[in-house]
Amino acid sequence: MKGINLDKYLVEQGSKVSIADFDPDESLKIGKDAAKAAHLENVARMNELQEIMFAENKHKLLVVLQAMDSAGKDSTIRQVFGPLNPQGVQVTGFGKPTEEELAHDYLWRVHQHVPPTGKIGVFNRSHYEDVLCVRVHDYVPKSQWSKRYTHIKNFEKMLYDEGTTILKFYLNISNEEQFERLKERIDIPHKNWKAKAGDWEERKLWPEYMRAFEEAMSRTSTKSAPWYVVPANRKWSRNYVVSSIVVEALENMDMQYPPPEKGLDKIVLV
Repeated sequence: MKGINLDKYLVEQGSKVSIADFDPDESLKIGKDAAKAAHLENVARMNELQEIMFAENKHKLLVVLQAMDSAGKDSTIRQVFGPLNPQGVQVTGFGKPTEEELAHDYLWRVHQHVPPTGKIGVFNRSHYEDVLCVRVHDYVPKSQWSKRYTHIKNFEKMLYDEGTTILKFYLNISNEEQFERLKERIDIPHKNWKAKAGDWEERKLWPEYMRAFEEAMSRTSTKSAPWYVVPANRKWSRNYVVSSIVVEALENMDMQYPPPEKGLDKIVLV
């Protein structure tokens, strides 16, 4: 689509993922200016398709964004989904679970926010934190979190069977790029509010996070809920790849405006 092969970012079902095999600094063959222009075209097309989705009220799309700190989850939401009609998009961010959420099973808080029919739902972090952060920090024993891959696959299959199209994106930045972005939060005054000491502590766990992400994607990328590894060192590459995959998924739904209400031809305009 638009000159790039989107399948190169897809994690095939049953494949073993090595994040090192994906280039986070990919600049795309079409070039920066063409990619930016094509991204704007994608956003315009998404606007059209979202309106049809809302009107037809038969389909729903769930987009999951996962990444290391500073990889651009918020920015992706602004650049790809921000221009859409807010009536048709709902964005949910998942942070540290509340006491009430911890009193339920780990999928309870997630299920409440899956998009209803006719809407696009975007998760900024998600149920995958329970096999990522939880695993890396040993918040629960391996005997517990290791079972969650099957839970998650079954949960997503149920959503798919009930009419939800699912796209999962890992925004892939390099360790070096993360360092520069976190450093900017300290060096640039208007970004100071983003700086957290904990982010630098998390960097020390980079290898553990990479292993956790690789296993999560290897074990949960399916035809009904695929993972895509998106190059994210260059923001314009990231935006273009994500918007291209979303447009392709929306077009594959083959949505149509509903037929007009009967009797409209008999209305007398006065």
